[in-house]
Amino acid sequence: METNAVIEFRNASVFRGFELVLSNVNLCLRGGDFVYLIGKVGSGKSSLVKTIMAEIPLKTGEGMVADFDLMKLKRKDIPYLRRKIGVVFQDFQLLIDRNINDNLQFVLRATGWKDKNEMDARIREVLEKVNLRDKMKKMPHELSGGEQQRVVIARVHCSMNRK
Repeated sequence: METNAVIEFRNASVFRGFELVLSNVNLCLRGGDFVYLIGKVGSGKSSLVKTIMAEIPLKTGEGMVADFDLMKLKRKDIPYLRRKIGVVFQDFQLLIDRNINDNLQFVLRATGWKDKNEMDARIREVLEKVNLRDKMKKMPHELSGGEQQRVVIARVHCSMNRK
C-alpha cells in the first residue's frame, strides 16, 4: 500500500450481506484530495463510503483508511478510525431537538472532549470557519439547506483529532 495514502483499496470487493455490490475496487486518495462520488442509484456509492467508514466490513482485497487496515480492524477501533476522516452525507443527520451549539457539543463529548472551555472554543472556531458563528443558538429547521450543510462540515471538523 502507498505510504502517504489516506484511503487506499486494492482489488477489494464490497458486499452488502452476501450480495456483491462492487468488485475489483482500486482507489488511492491522498491528503488534500477532494473527491466527488457520483453514479446511478444502486451503483454502490453509499456502500463504498460505508466500507470506508467501517460500517460495512471489508471481506476481500486490501483496504487502508487513515492507517487502519480494514481487514484487521477491531470493532473497538472503529470510533478512532472515524475520528480521523470526515464524511458529509446528503441528509445531514443533525439532531433536530438541539440547537447548533448543542449538536456540536454532542459530537465533541462523543469523541472524548471533556473541558467545557475547550469545547466552547472549538465550536466557535469551526463555526467561524463556515461563517455560521452567529447561528449557534438556531435550531436546524431554522437554517437553510446550505447552512445546515455547513453545520455538518463544522461537525466533521469538530470530530477530527485535535490540533
